[in-house]
Amino acid sequence: MLRMPAERRSARGRSAVGRFPSVTFGFGEDTEAEKEEPKENNVKKGNACKEWLRKVCPCCCPKHDDGIDTEVTLVDGPGKEDGGNGEKPVPGDKELDEVLLKVKSIDLLKSKSGANRTEHHTHLYQSDNLIIRRGQSFEMWITLSRPFNPSSDELHLDLKTGPLAVVAKGTHVIIPLVAKLEGDRWEAAVVKQEDKKIKLLVNSPATAVIGRYQLTVETNNQNGSASSTHDPANDIYILFNPWCQDDIVYMDSEDERQEYILNDTGRIYYGTKDQIGARTWNYGQFSDRILAACLFVMEKSGTSPSGWGDPVNVVRIISAMVNSPDDQGVLEGNWSGDYSNGTSPTVWSGSVEILEEYHKKNGTPVKYGQCWVFAGVVTTVLRCLGIPTRTVTNFSSAHDTDVSLTTDVYLDENLEPIENLNVDSIWNFHVWNDCWMARKDLPPGHGGWQAVDATPQETSQGTYCCGPASLAAVRYGQVYLKRDTAFVFAEVNSDKIYWQKNADGTFTQIYSEKKIVGISISTKAVGSNERSDITHLYKHPEGSNEERIAVETACSFGSKAKAYSSPTAQDVSLEVTLDGEGPKMGKDAELMITLKNSSSQQRSVSLHSQVSVMYYTGVHKATVRTDTTDIEVLPNEEKILEWALEYKDYKDKLIDQAALMLTVSGRVTETQQILATQFSFRLRTPDLIIKPLGKAVVGEKMSVEISFTNPLPQVLKAVIFHVEGLGLLTARMINYGDIGSHASVSLTEQFIPTLSGTRKLLVSLDCKQLTQVHGVSDITVEEKSNAPL
Repeated sequence: MLRMPAERRSARGRSAVGRFPSVTFGFGEDTEAEKEEPKENNVKKGNACKEWLRKVCPCCCPKHDDGIDTEVTLVDGPGKEDGGNGEKPVPGDKELDEVLLKVKSIDLLKSKSGANRTEHHTHLYQSDNLIIRRGQSFEMWITLSRPFNPSSDELHLDLKTGPLAVVAKGTHVIIPLVAKLEGDRWEAAVVKQEDKKIKLLVNSPATAVIGRYQLTVETNNQNGSASSTHDPANDIYILFNPWCQDDIVYMDSEDERQEYILNDTGRIYYGTKDQIGARTWNYGQFSDRILAACLFVMEKSGTSPSGWGDPVNVVRIISAMVNSPDDQGVLEGNWSGDYSNGTSPTVWSGSVEILEEYHKKNGTPVKYGQCWVFAGVVTTVLRCLGIPTRTVTNFSSAHDTDVSLTTDVYLDENLEPIENLNVDSIWNFHVWNDCWMARKDLPPGHGGWQAVDATPQETSQGTYCCGPASLAAVRYGQVYLKRDTAFVFAEVNSDKIYWQKNADGTFTQIYSEKKIVGISISTKAVGSNERSDITHLYKHPEGSNEERIAVETACSFGSKAKAYSSPTAQDVSLEVTLDGEGPKMGKDAELMITLKNSSSQQRSVSLHSQVSVMYYTGVHKATVRTDTTDIEVLPNEEKILEWALEYKDYKDKLIDQAALMLTVSGRVTETQQILATQFSFRLRTPDLIIKPLGKAVVGEKMSVEISFTNPLPQVLKAVIFHVEGLGLLTARMINYGDIGSHASVSLTEQFIPTLSGTRKLLVSLDCKQLTQVHGVSDITVEEKSNAPL
């Protein structure tokens, strides 16, 4: 047996425990006798040394014939037999097999159809990695260099996540072997042994940090230790677990879990409270590379992974990271109407394209987003990470800029709006998210749905983010409870107060509207494409004692707590309405103004109306027309006035959502009663018609016909169609060109489906003259038949 010269032993003490890569051997100082040997013998001698070193220390001189590399550390055992010169005998092949326990290969059983993925409800992820949910056990096989002996061998798993893994912070996890699993902790047990293979059942706590973990396996016995090297293919992705009762995000309804975690498409509502539109959105949380993109977004936040086990932290991070103003987040917001440097927000019909582009460009914000795009991406990211999430639309949504918890409208002496002071606004609609979780940081009763908003409106603790705000706290006006509850309360339940400028420059409160903010709060229904009205979760019924108490409770914490004066007597009411679904794009818009005199005396009313083009956020763009008229209303009379806006008056002024606002104000001559209201409406756009041609089969080419009729008496210039469908085709843009006045067009698209089942094909149309045109078609894709011809 070849022995190394005694004086060339490692400088370490015999009891040193370390890894051999840091140890060097003195091959360069041979004896005189060795130097005189023939050259051929030297070659053989060198090969013998190499073979010996490979046996003793594979990490120093690896021979890549295993499924996995292993680092080895030898330890001198008690009772060693030294040679005459004090050297330790080096073991031979048979002895090596007996003293060393090396990891040959690891099988994480990560097949999409296997028990690990199906039982953890991660089988839909289009990824070959092991994706599991915390608080639940999973299985794995480890093949060793020899049979495992539990009486003398030790083995543990080593998991690390984040750039600096620390045991104390839960980002470096050492999982020991135990005789019996107890649950709610990191632990592993051998459940089967087949010769050199052992099958482990591994458990994680329901509080584990979520993210991507690097896995290695450590072995040890009295003669030495070994560690497998990290292989990215064996990385383990750990997610939140709504199926686990001990997880903060646990949801007890399977139907709701199917909707709010596993559904990869949804509906997003828009328009006005009287004309609610809907569009289908591809969340695509299971698409290939999306999980990696979502974790990339978390990493770009710069937050410590040690906090990623708390969903309150995670949703707040995502709320901040989906917008870009202060952290180079996913989407750059743009409400200007000029989207020439990017993609118009109305073109997007899903999140996959956005997240992939952000990841691919290493964190460069994608252009452009508005509220429904921000919310759609948030739903994708949080469902992907395992937090139950839905997209929510609030109609007549207030934007409170001064923490007054009121929406303030300032008028001059002539009751004309003072635009530079009217910084508060009421958006026709605003889209955000609800996320489901317990709130252990709040008093009992405040868990469940939490509002989270990624649209950058106001900063929260110095960052553009909002939430999570407990819906229960919002409902009862408990605006002092974190996070950002006051802002959400103002969005859904603030009073609109009108102020008139006095001769001395001060303002007097002249009127308030109590029932115009937070209307028809909507989300997609569980298990269907119907709209579900969830207003009752955000506020008590309008005008009820409970609702008024909530408002007074909230406003007592606002900056204008003394703004409320005693209510004045009112005997004339003012209301604006529209018939049916409302006016269509390209047609005249007709509304009705109703004045009702409930007194026994005649009333004279001076009415002033102004119609403006609005961004859907409630920001004024341009005044289209103003009118003034005097009306006599007889005792107990209800008088209806017809109001019309011709197409020629608005056609060149519309933007984005085709949104208009009619402001009507007036004064009753006899009583000096003030009347004021604002009515938002939109011009309805036509749908795209999508017709599948032929049968849809996985792997076989199919076609669809897309049809559209231009509703406008003008040419649509540079029309773009955007087509995508999960499992059907990746997002693609079609530059169609011009479409003539009132012209009908059709185009045919071909693609090859990749997934079976009912899939949704989404198509949108965009051009300068017309936006928010879209369509959806359900396409049932069959599996490819393998029957012989």
